[in-house]
Amino acid sequence: MVFAERQIRAALTVLALSGLTLTTLQGTAGATAASAATASATAEPSPVASIERSTARALARSLAEPTWHKQVANAALAAEEVDLLPLTARSAAKSARDFRSTLVEAERDIAAAKGLGATDVGSLLQVRLAGKPVSESALTKTSPLVASAPADDDAGVVIAYDTAGNAHELSARKAPERPVYVIGVDGQEALAAGLEVIDKELAAKGLGTLSAAETTRSAAGTAGTAPAGSTGSAASTGFWTTRIKSISVADLKEPWFKGDAELFTLVTGFGTDGKVRVDTVTMPYVDDEDTTYYPGQILVNWSNYKYNLADAVLMEDDGDTNYSSLAKALAAALLTITDQGAYIPLVNAIIDAMPASWWSDDPDYVDSFYTLARETTGSRTGASANARMTVERYYVSAL
Repeated sequence: MVFAERQIRAALTVLALSGLTLTTLQGTAGATAASAATASATAEPSPVASIERSTARALARSLAEPTWHKQVANAALAAEEVDLLPLTARSAAKSARDFRSTLVEAERDIAAAKGLGATDVGSLLQVRLAGKPVSESALTKTSPLVASAPADDDAGVVIAYDTAGNAHELSARKAPERPVYVIGVDGQEALAAGLEVIDKELAAKGLGTLSAAETTRSAAGTAGTAPAGSTGSAASTGFWTTRIKSISVADLKEPWFKGDAELFTLVTGFGTDGKVRVDTVTMPYVDDEDTTYYPGQILVNWSNYKYNLADAVLMEDDGDTNYSSLAKALAAALLTITDQGAYIPLVNAIIDAMPASWWSDDPDYVDSFYTLARETTGSRTGASANARMTVERYYVSAL
């Protein structure tokens, strides 16, 4: 198990930023040389990180106009995360209109870089305020800095820009003493669209259907105790599921300045046709580590599976995942696995299908649960001892 853990962590590198602090910038920004700041970042930024960085610099320049800066400040203080496209659309400031033209192009590039080009997805780029709490007056009087997440997992600094476009180094150790705007991708919007891409790709390859998401939604109907003599098949009387009563994660491997986590699960097993099946399950309610959530969410619909066993791999999207490429890689790896007449755990096949070279900011491996059975109930700890969930058998009755 130790070897497996090392293999997983080598394949899915964790973004090792524990925080953000301003080293040379306290109060008014004291510029460091742009070349030195750039040199401390990686030479090969990922596509998404590169777009975020250029957007951050463009936004920083636009904030030189006081009226627009005040509008951004008010929005950032009123909400944890602010969609930039609607915000620019509501502003009459010239710098906001100029920035919007850059933003529209960046939105298209982000969607393409994440493999969402053909998907109906809303605006993806957001801004949020990092640092200690501050009043509106103090925020608008402070010379603004705009940062984005570094592309390098091992970066010791974060690059931020001032209104002149100059680069500044922010230490990656603790929260800054002054406010900093942070540009990032709307993780929940991107994840929802990305899992739809994965579902469609896998379904086209015969490795699943869209029924997993539909099952979760439909489970709000009549559910409870199965009728006497029920076999658990997807008959007209309903079907058996495994439902999550509670779940907690010790380490979400998510830097605080990136906002809430975007957790999702790949549930795998052999479908009723004997082929490998993958169902995606999103967990938008899991925001913080060391917090127990009680979702009552369906994890496995057993009527979709041939055997009485399935695996679950929990992952967290750090923002740079290309979902189209991920789906194709999963399909290529899993199509080579055939039904041998007995259940085969599929966790390792999923992990091996995701080379770290695809991302600078990898989708983090959170934990995995091997061989969940239809009869499994009670508390289970993941193979990496990072996630813990309590599950129950749950019967969904036909309407």
